[in-house]
Amino acid sequence: MTDKARAAQAAGEFHRLTGDHPEGIWEAPGRVNLIGEHTDYNGGWALPFAIDRSTVVAVRRRPDHVVRVWSANLGQEAAAPIRDLDPARASAQPSWARYPLGVVWSALGRGADLPGLDISVTSTVPLGSGLSSSAALTVAVAVAVNDIAGTAWGVEELARVAQEAEARFAGVPCGLLDQLAALGARRGHAVLIDFMSLSRELVPLGPGPLVVISTGAQRANAAGAYANRRAACERAAGVLGLPTLRQASLEQVEARLEGELLRRARHVATENARVMQAVRRLHDRQPLGDLLTASHVSLRDDYEVSCPELDLAVGTALREGATGARLTGAGFGGCAIAIGVSAEALAVPVAKAFADAGFKPPTVFDVEPSERARRLA
Repeated sequence: MTDKARAAQAAGEFHRLTGDHPEGIWEAPGRVNLIGEHTDYNGGWALPFAIDRSTVVAVRRRPDHVVRVWSANLGQEAAAPIRDLDPARASAQPSWARYPLGVVWSALGRGADLPGLDISVTSTVPLGSGLSSSAALTVAVAVAVNDIAGTAWGVEELARVAQEAEARFAGVPCGLLDQLAALGARRGHAVLIDFMSLSRELVPLGPGPLVVISTGAQRANAAGAYANRRAACERAAGVLGLPTLRQASLEQVEARLEGELLRRARHVATENARVMQAVRRLHDRQPLGDLLTASHVSLRDDYEVSCPELDLAVGTALREGATGARLTGAGFGGCAIAIGVSAEALAVPVAKAFADAGFKPPTVFDVEPSERARRLA
């Protein structure tokens, strides 16, 4: 679907819901992290790219200091007076609505002048799949608010608005990777993010295929497991006398740590090295499948964030000719990415493997490196 068609569809939905026309239409993409997992909160590097599935919001101002949001996908709506937007009251709202309402709350806290808003949301990013549907939503609303309020925030400030909405208002701990990917990506490129400086470098991605395997595995207790791993990394850095594991060499890690701290820190050290190797290979147009597969092994064995469905997706993709495959996102469920083989070639073998294992049917689809968040109309 073209930009114009997506904008027209969103405007039509807004008119159906409100009886009026939106002030504008904004879009933010989902993302796949090509490589560099659980490195962001350790001050390291990651290499995500935006995908051709996105969240579109149609927005207009309203004069009564109320924020009303609609989800076309869920067929639900929610509303709150601006004065009642507070993380302490967020649990009174539907879980999906906390994300757009949280963006408005965060923007108001940064001085945005908003009299009230109507926000209609449509999305093609699968929910809960590890493709960052939450960041696509918060970033889309953030760029809309930025334009409407005239705040002229740059990429980093917009990313922090979206992150604060998710972490403090929706109560989902997250770093800045997803938001920076949605705001900084370009068509045909991945974006190398340095989480010490938040600097970004576009890295050209050669022609695909790039395939996502959505396992349908729910990430039960993922928030607690994420917090435990983050805390373990902080403890490991403390033992090494370093501000973050970004500064840790593999030699230091293996010489001075043991047990859980060794495994967690070893993943971070080797994953950071793999990201930089991947960037060099992409610039030189060299294959990088082995780096993705090594990343999955590290995430499975050292970081322990895989699950049977993800391991089966990766193993099946590799047997069917993928040059590399790994889980993408935080893990504990969600998606895997495979390179070097098409979705058409993988769909039947992966479906059979999942059926034989008694798992829910997976979804397999091609993705393209796509454009950053922006105004459509």
